[in-house]
Amino acid sequence: MKAYVFPGQGSQFVGMGKELYDSSPRAKELFERANEILGFKITKVMFEGTDEELKQTNVTQPAVFLHSTILADSIADFKADMVAGHSLGEFSALVANRTLSFEDGLTLVSKRAFAMQKACEAERSTMAAVLSLEDQVVEDICAQIDGIVVAANYNCPGQLVISGAYAAVEEACAKMTEAGARRALILPVGGAFHSPLMEPAREELQAAIEATTFSNPNCPVYQNVVASAVTSPEEIQANLIAQLTAPVRWTQSVQQMIADGASSFTEIGPGKVLQGLVKKIDREMITEGMS
Repeated sequence: MKAYVFPGQGSQFVGMGKELYDSSPRAKELFERANEILGFKITKVMFEGTDEELKQTNVTQPAVFLHSTILADSIADFKADMVAGHSLGEFSALVANRTLSFEDGLTLVSKRAFAMQKACEAERSTMAAVLSLEDQVVEDICAQIDGIVVAANYNCPGQLVISGAYAAVEEACAKMTEAGARRALILPVGGAFHSPLMEPAREELQAAIEATTFSNPNCPVYQNVVASAVTSPEEIQANLIAQLTAPVRWTQSVQQMIADGASSFTEIGPGKVLQGLVKKIDREMITEGMS
């Protein structure tokens, strides 16, 4: 069984999508439609902007989404047995399996990006990568800290990202190092994604998601929140709303996809991060990418 996976924020690069835009009339049409929907020329930033411009959350998220979904659209006779996306990538996966239309997916991603950016500005917060500690140890240390800090991204065994208020994350990093972490490093991100500090963004996005039509998918999506196959439009909606404040259970999602019969993983979108994570979860798994 073939699994398609879609990357999230952080995989962007200047020039992304330009070759596709130049070589495919259909891709050019979708990119131009995106410019109209967003109300600014995101293609200009994607193709010839600076790294700093592309790193702005309100640009990054729709840019990665566009690259991934338009790439998937360009595959002749695209047929997946299962799909999944890492955080933001879940929206790309839901367009690929026809749960969401391209236009609705882009609109939600744009609203999500602005809502998250606003939530980040409300309180000084951050995320940190923790390497070479068991998940349970990381979770236990977070629970001991006086302040908001939680496990946010279960990327692969021995690689977990924590998220929360800046001082709490700093304290947690120190304790992780004491507990034997090879590294506990604060990341250069805008705020505490996938933590309770994203609650204002979750509330803002909930209304938009509930007002959007979700169709029956043509294959299951393995959602971050539950790490299992979902096909009910109502469940997909609920999980997508919960995603902003809940952890990304990527390790568990990939493990479940393999248990359900996935024999290969194709990453669609910028970068190769998910291919690397899949290999760390199961080194025997076949991986490839389209970027």
